[in-house]
Amino acid sequence: MSLQTLSEWLRCPNCFLPLTPSGPLTLCCASRHSFDANKRGYISLAGGARRLIGDSVAMVDARGLFLSAGWYAPLRERLAERVADVKPTRILDVGCGTGYYLEGVLDHIPEAQALGMDLSPVAVARTVAGHDNVDGLVADVWSALPVRDAAADVILNVFAPRNPAEFHRVLRPSGMLMVVVPQKTHLQELRAAGLALDVPANKAENLSQTLATQGFDLESRDELSAALVLNPEQAAALIGMGPSSHHTDAEDVAGHLSPVQTVTASFEVLGFRRRTL
Repeated sequence: MSLQTLSEWLRCPNCFLPLTPSGPLTLCCASRHSFDANKRGYISLAGGARRLIGDSVAMVDARGLFLSAGWYAPLRERLAERVADVKPTRILDVGCGTGYYLEGVLDHIPEAQALGMDLSPVAVARTVAGHDNVDGLVADVWSALPVRDAAADVILNVFAPRNPAEFHRVLRPSGMLMVVVPQKTHLQELRAAGLALDVPANKAENLSQTLATQGFDLESRDELSAALVLNPEQAAALIGMGPSSHHTDAEDVAGHLSPVQTVTASFEVLGFRRRTL
């Protein structure tokens, strides 16, 4: 990160004017609102009005453990291929997690600049670590994003909350929104055992209908599915890295896992083209 490249993404969360460097680790706007970046390569503009909690250290660690084993590598590769087809120069990853999917995209487009955004400071720190072309932002996706208008060519949104109106604003004209959602069969074995949350039926169809009203047209749709044969540690990491971890106890999870656990992983990769409203 450099303070200059970080500032080029951002606007003031208070008055919405552009942020610019002002001092070694400070960004400010023309209204003299000032914000401190940190030496780990990111800035927090989440504010304190809402009591929101991002992913914990344990969740981020579990995600890192599971993803580093390559179980979701086919999903990362398909997403990266779709993004590379667009030839973007600026990529915003909303809900970046550990940066696993963004890193896969940048392997295909190493010259691109990226901003990894998440509510979890732990996640953002992992995303920016060791990447000179990735800046970091801690922010709340449900609020007005502290990101400038038309700042991104592509938005990544992988298993993360969405703010369609704000996504439309921060995407350039004809930019792409790439969304990954689970299919109904995703983690069905764990759900049957009460270890994972339910997946709503017709999730992709409902999302497409919602985004169509917000200025996005579905342009591509890929379905991926695989049977993963996991040991208890891997299965526990899979449960612990997602929202199911908020509703399960680690010891209880361990007691329900078999020595070898077959788990269905099924996703949809949806590409939406921004249109003018």
